[in-house]
Amino acid sequence: MKLLGISGTITGSKTLTVVKKVLEVVEKIDPSIQIELLDLKQYDVQFCDGRDPQTYIGDTKKVIDIVSNADFYLIGTPIFQGSLTGALKNLIDLVPPQTMRNKVMGFVATGGTNQHYLVVENQLNPIAGYLRAFVAPSYVYAHNDHFKNNEIVDSDIMDRISYLAEELVMMQKLLK
Repeated sequence: MKLLGISGTITGSKTLTVVKKVLEVVEKIDPSIQIELLDLKQYDVQFCDGRDPQTYIGDTKKVIDIVSNADFYLIGTPIFQGSLTGALKNLIDLVPPQTMRNKVMGFVATGGTNQHYLVVENQLNPIAGYLRAFVAPSYVYAHNDHFKNNEIVDSDIMDRISYLAEELVMMQKLLK
């Protein structure tokens, strides 16, 4: 089983911090799960232009292949202007929808205020529904006050990370 953690941003570092923390907990829960991290900041991904995904080359083809080869997902995004990042939306648009069908998916998000947590419910969950993915009931939303020196310092957030990691592993094992 391969879990792909996606940091869906090309700026900042808090989302990557949370994604990595969830992946670390998953690895402790079940060391047999193969963990892979896709940090969009490390790739030069083209904009989706509607062509057959197999015709992309370079980094764009690499990220499509990485996403396509995963068995389940942890997807992270910062919240900008009340929405997920364009980089993450572009990645979702690049990957054929059937790639994520019937696969387990969990979400983490970061933002500047408490109110941005609603993006998970109002945008990410509907996208997962369109993709026909199985979504973990828990998710993690962390805002600036939950971090110090780019490290998570809030115990409630750490508990949520643990819940999400446990749900991802349980759901993947039960559904596969």
